[in-house]
Amino acid sequence: MKYFVYLLISKNTDRVISYVGFTSNLKKRIKLHNNGKGAKFTRGRLWILAYKKCYKSKSLALKEEYLLKKNYKKRSEIKKKFLLYK
Repeated sequence: MKYFVYLLISKNTDRVISYVGFTSNLKKRIKLHNNGKGAKFTRGRLWILAYKKCYKSKSLALKEEYLLKKNYKKRSEIKKKFLLYK
């Protein structure tokens, strides 16, 4: 089974915010976030996929998710690259 670590971006009026998560079904998970049924933090916003990485094991994906959530510098770099090439 495949597991994904992903970073979503939402443009607010004055800033860009991001959310990091993990799932085994990426399309379904993003759809849930955008329909207000995802994590509480993501409700009420339109989310765009900015980064994803696939893993073969759940434990590796969860470790990567944790590291990405804590590494604000890397998250900021991903946001900048995504917004630059969009």
